[in-house]
Amino acid sequence: MPDAPFPIPHTPHPTPNTPHPPPHTPHPTPHTPHPTPHTPHPTPHTPHPTPHTPHPTRKTMAKLTFFIVDVFAAAAGKYTGNQLAVFTTGSSQLSDGEMQRIAKEMNYSETTFVLSSHLREGGYDVRIFTPEQELPFAGHPTLGTAYIIQREIVKEPIASINLNLKVGQIPLALKNQEGLGEIWWMQQKPPTFHKILSPREVAAALNLDEEAIDIRFPIQEVSTGIPFIIVPLKTRADLQRAKIDRDRYFQLIRDTEAKCILIFCPEPYQPDSNLGVRMFADALGIPEDPATGSANGCLAGYLVEHSYFGQEAIAVRVDQGYEIGRPSLLLLNAEKQGSQIAISVGGKVEMVARGEFL
Repeated sequence: MPDAPFPIPHTPHPTPNTPHPPPHTPHPTPHTPHPTPHTPHPTPHTPHPTPHTPHPTRKTMAKLTFFIVDVFAAAAGKYTGNQLAVFTTGSSQLSDGEMQRIAKEMNYSETTFVLSSHLREGGYDVRIFTPEQELPFAGHPTLGTAYIIQREIVKEPIASINLNLKVGQIPLALKNQEGLGEIWWMQQKPPTFHKILSPREVAAALNLDEEAIDIRFPIQEVSTGIPFIIVPLKTRADLQRAKIDRDRYFQLIRDTEAKCILIFCPEPYQPDSNLGVRMFADALGIPEDPATGSANGCLAGYLVEHSYFGQEAIAVRVDQGYEIGRPSLLLLNAEKQGSQIAISVGGKVEMVARGEFL
């Protein structure tokens, strides 16, 4: 066996002499480019139409000009009274929802929109919104809007003007009053008198003892377009202590037409005034209002109806807003005329600012 060589060294493995085909058969991919690189995607060469198609609202809606005024301003002038935003140019193109959203954005007690610079049936069409809802009527928005219409639309001295509101047409007059200067007066609808409420329930809603209520006079719902619960208190200390208990308040107004409460007392802040007043309207998104012309119109009717001052004609000055740092002065005139009561509410208006909504 040593002379017989092992056969494997003399029989080479066929693999080394048979090259593997891949090195001599290139993969076709490198020589067949993928069509994608040579066929650009159409998107880069077809711009999206949105940038070149303006939003229809922006295209058609004019700029929105607005003014801020202080209504029922106290003797100190600007930065007193009740703030109001008045929109003029462009208001007629707004939808109801847009007006409501703008009022929420401004977040004043009310915001108004003058719908036309031209008279319609002798008056100017105006709409009034709180941050939460539209109102058929409100006092300080009526005065402040008349002031803006006279200054920015009519642009000449006038003695009177009419506003067309949801509640109907409201006449206003501009008069000079000694010691106060120019006063805007609005004539309100004759008051109507409704439900009489329990002192116990109302005192609880105000976080007051029942003894704070002046029971010589009723707690009553009164309306000159918007109803208010009118509550007579005994002293200014009672007026200052009042604080809405929201649970009891909302429970109280479930059974009343009126959703707002005006409380008053015969102890004002200023020596020339006759009454101190506060007004709460949580149901309208207004915890407390600095100056409320509609509520004070109801108060004026109430004072005559129940002979609070022992007279059938009154001319009184009301202090409101002191508890929330916005002192205000409201002038109330009311007189019994047959079966109705004629009511006018007046106050000063101060211009504060002008701007545009973009």
